[in-house]
Amino acid sequence: MSRFTIHDLAQIIEARAASSGDVSYTKKLLDKGAEHCAKKLGEEAVEAVIATIENNRQHLIAESADLLFHLLVLLKARGITLAEVEEALGARTQMSGLEEKASRPHG
Repeated sequence: MSRFTIHDLAQIIEARAASSGDVSYTKKLLDKGAEHCAKKLGEEAVEAVIATIENNRQHLIAESADLLFHLLVLLKARGITLAEVEEALGARTQMSGLEEKASRPHG
């Protein structure tokens, strides 16, 4: 069995976005708009933080999966591809994290 990747998840989200909201949670989220998707992402982020504070490894793993899913749904809602995010990450790795952060526009 091959390893499941974030690219697999992005493809599943893409396919489900084209389905009916009657059968797809992903489609229901997208139909509610980017603001709703952002709220769900925030909720999952908070749950991941709580799992971290509670030192609950399995809960953190589960919440991390939810967080990645909701991030990809939000990106889909805004028309941003995983490839675009990877490109931004790739550009950032060309220098140290401190140098990269200092080079960002402030404002």
